[in-house]
Amino acid sequence: MEKRATIKDVAEAAGVGVATVSRVLSGGSASPQTRERVLAVAAQLDYRPSALGRNLRQRRTGGMGLLVPDLTDTFYAQLAEGVLACARSAGEPVVLGSTAGDPEQEAELIGMLLEQSVDRLIAVPSGEEDTWAPAVRAGMTVVFADRLPAPPSPEMEDPAAAAVGDLMALDGLATPQPAFSRPPEAPAVLADDRAGIRTAVRYLRGLGHRRIAFLGGPGHDRRASAFREAVGSPVDEELVVFGTGSRDSAYAAASGLFQSRPDLSAVVAGGNVLGEAAVLAARELDLRVPRDVSLVMYDDVPWAELCSPPLTVIAQPGRDMGYRAAELVLRSGGRRARSVVLPTELIIRGSCGPHR
Repeated sequence: MEKRATIKDVAEAAGVGVATVSRVLSGGSASPQTRERVLAVAAQLDYRPSALGRNLRQRRTGGMGLLVPDLTDTFYAQLAEGVLACARSAGEPVVLGSTAGDPEQEAELIGMLLEQSVDRLIAVPSGEEDTWAPAVRAGMTVVFADRLPAPPSPEMEDPAAAAVGDLMALDGLATPQPAFSRPPEAPAVLADDRAGIRTAVRYLRGLGHRRIAFLGGPGHDRRASAFREAVGSPVDEELVVFGTGSRDSAYAAASGLFQSRPDLSAVVAGGNVLGEAAVLAARELDLRVPRDVSLVMYDDVPWAELCSPPLTVIAQPGRDMGYRAAELVLRSGGRRARSVVLPTELIIRGSCGPHR
C-alpha cells in the first residue's frame, strides 16, 4: 500500500512548520504566498486531515507507543523488553520511538503517534510537563517510566501544544486548554532513587570517603537531589557535575571533574553511560580504581561485572519497570492509576575501597 501523506510531509515539502500547515488548511492567518504554496503542496501530495478527530469521537484503539531517549542504552533496552513482553501477552502492537533526549524530537513523535491514532503511551520523558498536555487532553493514556517530565518554563510557549491544538481544530474538535496550564497528572513507574543514592553515599562514608562527587545527566534531577540530601549541608556544588546526555559530553564531564578536583576520593555516577565515562576518564588520567578513586554506578548492566575491577552498582529493575508500566497503561481504562515505586539494591563489588 502507498504510504499516506502526513501533515509533516506537507510541512517539509512546503518549507514551513506543522502549525503553519494546520493554520492554512483550517482557514487561519497566513501570507498569500505561504497559503498558495501550502495548498499546492497539499494537493500534490493528496494530503487529507489526520484521523485524530474521527478516532477520538469513535474511541477507536490504535495500539501502544513507547518512547525512550536511546535504544542503544542497556537500561532502556531492558525497559523496552519488559514493555514488549507485557504487550505481547496482551496481543497489543507497540510502536517504538527514540527521542535522542531531545524535547523537540519528542514533541514531534507525540504528534506522529496522535496522528496514527495510538491511544496508549509509555515514555521516558525528555521534555517539560507542557509537552505532554496535548496528548493527555486528546484522550491518550500516558504512563511515565524511569523519570518524570521537568516542570514547565512559564516564559516559553510550548510548540507541541500549539501544533496539536491546530490539528484538533482542523479535525473539528474543541481546542485544548492553554499551553501554560499543567496537564492532568499521569501515573509513573519509578525506581526508589532516594533510597538507592542514600545507601550508596552511606556505604562510601563508611569507607572513610568525605569528598564524594555526583556525575549526572538529563533526567537525573531527582538523583542529584537525593545525593545532596545524603551528603548533607553544606554541599560542595563543584562536586555535582552534569553532562548533556551524549557519550562525548559524559566523558568531558567526568574528565573535567577528575582534573578540577584531584582531592575527591569517590564518585557516584547517575547512569550507566556516565559510569562508563568515569571508568574511561579515570583510565586516561592514570587514576586507579579503587586505590585513587572509588566508583559507584547507578544501573547494573552486563559490562559492569566485566570491568577490572567489577563496578559497585545501584541496581534498578529495568525489565520489571517496563512490564509494570505496560500493565498500568493497559489496565487504566478511564480510572486514575496509581504510580509505582520499585526498590533498588546496592550490589557491592570491587570498585570501592577505603579512603587512603
